Amino acid sequence: MKRYVNLAVAVAAVAATVLPALADGPRAWWVLPLAVLSSVPVLWRDRALLRVAFVVGVATTVSASLGAPPLLPVGPLVCLYTFAARASLPIRLLGILLTAAGLVLSLLYPHPDVEVLRYLSVAYVFAYALGTSARARRTQALAVAERDSRVVGEREAAVLRERTRIARDLHDILTHAVGVMIVQAEAGPLLVRPHPDRADATFATIAATGRDAVVQLRRAVGSLHEPADQPLDQPGLAHLAVLVERVRTTGLDAVLSVSSAPSDVVSGPIGGAAPPPCEPPADVGVAAYRIVQESLTNVVRHAEAGSVHVLLDYTAESLTVSITDDGRGDRASAAAMPGYGIVGMRERAQACGGTLYTGPAADGHGFTVTATLPLPAAAAAAAAAAAAAAV
Repeated sequence: MKRYVNLAVAVAAVAATVLPALADGPRAWWVLPLAVLSSVPVLWRDRALLRVAFVVGVATTVSASLGAPPLLPVGPLVCLYTFAARASLPIRLLGILLTAAGLVLSLLYPHPDVEVLRYLSVAYVFAYALGTSARARRTQALAVAERDSRVVGEREAAVLRERTRIARDLHDILTHAVGVMIVQAEAGPLLVRPHPDRADATFATIAATGRDAVVQLRRAVGSLHEPADQPLDQPGLAHLAVLVERVRTTGLDAVLSVSSAPSDVVSGPIGGAAPPPCEPPADVGVAAYRIVQESLTNVVRHAEAGSVHVLLDYTAESLTVSITDDGRGDRASAAAMPGYGIVGMRERAQACGGTLYTGPAADGHGFTVTATLPLPAAAAAAAAAAAAAAV
């Protein structure tokens, strides 16, 4: 389409320049060649604008200086429009200077003609203004296209993040619930006859775990129907006590501790754990909960551990979550590697700007998962103040 438009412009320039030179009857031999040179090269202005403008301008200036000016210098006007519409700023300035010089020379030599200079100056200014307007429209169109492309990219990235979040949530919910239910279901038949009360408690735990999993699944799926700016109803640090208690029903000695300094630790199997010094941001709380949940699930399913210690350690800048068991050490990690548990925990920590370490425990016995999650300055200050007041 652009090629046909360019061809039409060139034909119009030739017609407006050459036809008047032919219609005026016999003239000097140089009139027609100069008319052709001042119009036909316009066809190639997209490929070599400077050279075309030079040829067209020189031919028009010579023709006017020799006493045969074109009725309307269409070729130079088209070239000036192209300078304004497509050229860079230095090229545009060069085009303006050369056009002004050629216009003044052709109209003041050999006989000044101020009236023609006036109306031609208006024509050239109008051509340049049209070119500037075209460049502005093209720039605006490019900006709109770039903005639309960026919006589409952001939407696709948001959809991908949401899919990843839902996949992680479903993985954490299902693996934890199913892992606990499997352990309890396997132990239940062994307790039915010798310890009927404990068997009843075991089956009650299975039912409670299943109900909790259904509730969390409904929350995860229900978030798809919520507005994008609606906060998601997800478990946080306040739910860790219930999570640890559920793990204790499997026979594992699970302990939850909260610390604000290395020597200030309050421990308890569940209800004895001290509340957190402050409520961290929602994303940090959710990440900490899911990391603890996935770690405890791996301990129950793979570690063959007798005890596990969950520690929340608040500092001035961060919350460190440590889950340490006395199980099989690296073998627990190796068993978990085929799945997405550790990968998901690391992604959750990184999404909050934190880090995750997994490996053997410090004493060489068991396995530890340590997530360091940064806290905002206000939350960190509140945590330090509350911790100092509690001492």
